[in-house]
Amino acid sequence: MSRLEGPNQIAELQREILEKRGKFGHEIAVCGGPGCRAIGCEEVFRALRDEFQRAGCGEDVHLKWTGCRGLCAGGTIVVIDPGGIFYQGVTPEDAREIVEETVLRGAVIERLLYVDPTSGEIARAQDEIPFYRGQTRLLLEQIAQLDPSNIEDYVAAGGYAALAKTLDRLQPAEVIEEIRISGLRGRGGGGFPTARKWTACREAASSDGTKYLICNADEGDPGAYMDRSILEGNPHSVIEGMLIGAYAVGANQGYVYVRHEYPLAVQSILTARDQAQARGLLGENILGTGFDFHIKVSRGGGAFVCGESTALIASLEGKIGEPRPKHVHTAVRGLFNKPTVLNNVETWANVPLIISRGGAWFAGIGTESSTGTKVFSLVGNIRNTGLVELPMGTPLRMIIESIGGGVPGGKKLKAVQSGGPSGGCLPADRIDLPVDFDRLAEAGSMMGSGGLIVMDDETCMVDFAKYFVEFLAEESCGKCVVCREGLDRMRDILTAITEGNGTPESIELLEELCEVMKDASLCALGATAPNPVLSTLRYFRDEYDAHVNGGRCPAGVCRALITFHIDAAACTGCGACARECPEGAISGEIGLAHSIDAEMCIQCGICRTTCRFDAVMTD
Repeated sequence: MSRLEGPNQIAELQREILEKRGKFGHEIAVCGGPGCRAIGCEEVFRALRDEFQRAGCGEDVHLKWTGCRGLCAGGTIVVIDPGGIFYQGVTPEDAREIVEETVLRGAVIERLLYVDPTSGEIARAQDEIPFYRGQTRLLLEQIAQLDPSNIEDYVAAGGYAALAKTLDRLQPAEVIEEIRISGLRGRGGGGFPTARKWTACREAASSDGTKYLICNADEGDPGAYMDRSILEGNPHSVIEGMLIGAYAVGANQGYVYVRHEYPLAVQSILTARDQAQARGLLGENILGTGFDFHIKVSRGGGAFVCGESTALIASLEGKIGEPRPKHVHTAVRGLFNKPTVLNNVETWANVPLIISRGGAWFAGIGTESSTGTKVFSLVGNIRNTGLVELPMGTPLRMIIESIGGGVPGGKKLKAVQSGGPSGGCLPADRIDLPVDFDRLAEAGSMMGSGGLIVMDDETCMVDFAKYFVEFLAEESCGKCVVCREGLDRMRDILTAITEGNGTPESIELLEELCEVMKDASLCALGATAPNPVLSTLRYFRDEYDAHVNGGRCPAGVCRALITFHIDAAACTGCGACARECPEGAISGEIGLAHSIDAEMCIQCGICRTTCRFDAVMTD
């Protein structure tokens, strides 16, 4: 690839690519996100390629990968242009029919189209699907359109134009001012104003002039995969954002800190970095302007605590990933004691959009104090799992019901947990709460990196809080006594409650522990760790009381507090529960009501999930 020697050559290259792409009659995009890869999208891609060759139309078709399209429940997804025909659930066996019917004849294969599970409405294109229709997809739509391994796709879509504009027409202070006008806040959890961080770094003194930029891609929340998908699907947006940030603050070296468990993301960012360097968009004398910036990729070991800025920096320096007190912010004294800007993947990916379209445009999306869009991972007891992008301030109801499709299986919504392990649980009656940094904090939760876990009425909130406390206890670095001992003790108390050994004093002690940890922990992991407990105590106190005072688990989850029995009036005698019972504790003749031997039953719950007639009950 030839090296670009001036900012104006970006637009010239874009025109060349678009002219070359215009010669193709069809473009076939196969989703290459991890969800689709797990169910065989690579076989689908190969089958389509082979069918194009067999049909002799390979030169007329541009077959490519894209990143995750968001609707993970619909994989493998294939989109065909012109027409934007959206096929879901595609298998290798469908390849020949797609080529012969859709590509060669222009016919639509209805069995591969999306069918709304509630209305039965058939959607031919992506924007007709309710999951997508309610979104404002700025970052995610780029991922859905681009081949992450091909820099030409990014340039064709307007990529690196913001960098060219920055280097050609803007002063560093003007770049920071646009970011300030945009109101962009860090998408990694804390929501700190990005412009303030950049300003502090630019104004900070460095003995040798060295300053650093870091992209935090150490996403470790259970059920969260927003940053991973952006890095996998559109790595050039992150690189371009870091280039603009480096120019603004005066940095020449950057790091992408990505966890080793994300091999596709690592491969994607390394490929993008090498392609950008080959084109003169990274490295020495970028676009012939004299601006230098280099990026190194560092693979983290997967420690959750290394998502905290000072622990991440310690890990980059080759030390144990432990946080330090922030008497001096990292923007002033960070990596190797030099001024350092650290933002997460989604924050960096927003920067090119802001510079291209203007800070005022970005500020016009969302709310006054929480501007722009936010990418969420929607998981749990929800019909449409996947990635969604919405303006800040969107009510939870719209996310869960309109986009997520509601709770499946005829069950009711019980709670939503936002913000990852350190977030809070909000009950169903708070479903109209607007989702932004401030409103979530007021409700006892937090934005976090954007994970949303939906729970139905069969979820025990005490057990749920215990799960996250156990996770955090394992991930605590152990440096400060408050977090190390507090989490272990909190886990012990919650375990005792779920096993029927709790007392009213246990709940009081839990609350006391939470307050101490919030006030005295060294870093945000310990300070926010009590959120799952405090929020469930605030909104689901009756469940704690039922465990402690009533000796029962209302949700029928905690084994020590439940006894299973079969409702004879509802049982049809189908025998399904007896066949699945691992202990042989269920007996009865076919066609007659069955019964459970309480002494043999181990309370595994398989009988309840197996029964199609809701005949298995708990006491």
